[in-house]
Amino acid sequence: MDFQQLRAFREVARSGSFSAAADHLFLTQPAVSHRISQLEERLETRLLDRVGRTVQLTQSGRSLLAHAEEILGAIENAERAVRKLSGEVSGALRLSISHHIGLHRLPPILRAFSSEYPQVHLDIQFTDSEIGLEQVRVGEVELAIITLPPAIEPPLRARTVWPDPLSFFAAPGHPLSQRRRLALADLLEYDALLPSENTFTRRILGERFRDQGLKLQVSIATNYMETLKVMAAVGLGWTLLPDSMEDPSLRRLPVRFSPMERSLGYVLHQERTQSNATQRFVELLDGVRPDA
Repeated sequence: MDFQQLRAFREVARSGSFSAAADHLFLTQPAVSHRISQLEERLETRLLDRVGRTVQLTQSGRSLLAHAEEILGAIENAERAVRKLSGEVSGALRLSISHHIGLHRLPPILRAFSSEYPQVHLDIQFTDSEIGLEQVRVGEVELAIITLPPAIEPPLRARTVWPDPLSFFAAPGHPLSQRRRLALADLLEYDALLPSENTFTRRILGERFRDQGLKLQVSIATNYMETLKVMAAVGLGWTLLPDSMEDPSLRRLPVRFSPMERSLGYVLHQERTQSNATQRFVELLDGVRPDA
């Protein structure tokens, strides 16, 4: 059992795909398959079941994955520590980025980082903020740039980069857009288009409704803000969006409530050695103007 075999196994287990693992490892798919086969032969057990186009862990595979994560995490931590001593900014930097931030906030930073540090390979996973937070916790990524939770506990550390004010919106022709004043209770008369219940953004809104003794009913739920915007713009209901997404296709609703805001920023694991690449990326984030 060697490092390359374990790494191939971990990537296939994480992605559920030999082709995706091959892309992450810069290998051909047959090369990844060969490494997995060698590992299975050495351990004399099947680690993965190939069911059609999907890949599932066997019981032996699930057992090995926990050990593989620990072993590879220690090796990668050692590599980062050595590179840190040399001052070299190179290697792979694995990031987890929320879809909204990746589209609306991060492109200038990614461009600046890639230009300044071309020897760093950015391995970016676009995912929900809640998943990104857990990926940092278990060591799957070094840095998550996400919607931050209301509270965060050690060993994780978070910092707000962009305050993100939120408002209610609907299409200009929607009945709610014709009214001059609205209360939260008035919104319940119409369909709501919102992020799913497990998201940090939905929790913020849910607390507001609960504080007034109101039960929020959602007609359509999706975690993609851009999708919510499009559905609201065509008149399917009202939604909650960042103020930065306002345009002529929507009208901000005059709802009487104290301002709502979520925090967009990054999360690190304080007990893991941060690579030089991670530190440089964080420095760029720390230098962002809040209104950028």
